Amino acid sequence: MIALDQLLAFSLAAVVLIVIPGPSVVFVIGRALVYGRSVALATVMGNSAGLLVIVVLVALGLGIVVAESIVVLTVVKLLGAAYLVYLGVQAVRHRRAFVVDAEGGPAVLSGWTAFRQGFVVGITNPKAFMIFAAVLPQFVDRSAAHLPAQMLVLGLVAFVIGLVSDSVWAIGASQLRTWFARSPRRGEVMGTIGGVSMIGLGVGLAAHR
Repeated sequence: MIALDQLLAFSLAAVVLIVIPGPSVVFVIGRALVYGRSVALATVMGNSAGLLVIVVLVALGLGIVVAESIVVLTVVKLLGAAYLVYLGVQAVRHRRAFVVDAEGGPAVLSGWTAFRQGFVVGITNPKAFMIFAAVLPQFVDRSAAHLPAQMLVLGLVAFVIGLVSDSVWAIGASQLRTWFARSPRRGEVMGTIGGVSMIGLGVGLAAHR
């Protein structure tokens, strides 16, 4: 159904587009630095689940509507930006909760909450919509049958690449948390920095054309 050269060409394009840090990667790194590896990986799973929904929407043709409609894409973008700002404000308000104890224990955040927040960030990520709705169709063999199935398969390839890439970012960033265990003050500062970063990311996302 999908030729090998077609699959390889899209995989290469997906690697280039996905590995470049975007809103999801920045969000995952922030979670890793503040909460640790387990929460960061739960965030990755949630973000990837949101990405999977986008893949299915694109395969069904709905993603193209989002990509080609300025109004719809703007609404999605602003919703994601507002949610990031909200999470950033919450992080700054509760920055004392980000203090790492002497044993390096993580700040408290349930895996389900991390998954849910990651899902919202993932499904409202305009970069994901543009990658799958604008780029993915270019690699579909229109002379062959089952176009939605082709798009779904290619989308799943990108989904796996994104899952692996984000997991590597999460694990790598979480290794830096041990440095914060040496001083309670560092954890509080990290909470502030993480919150301000999310607010800045949300504002930048909203302002980006």
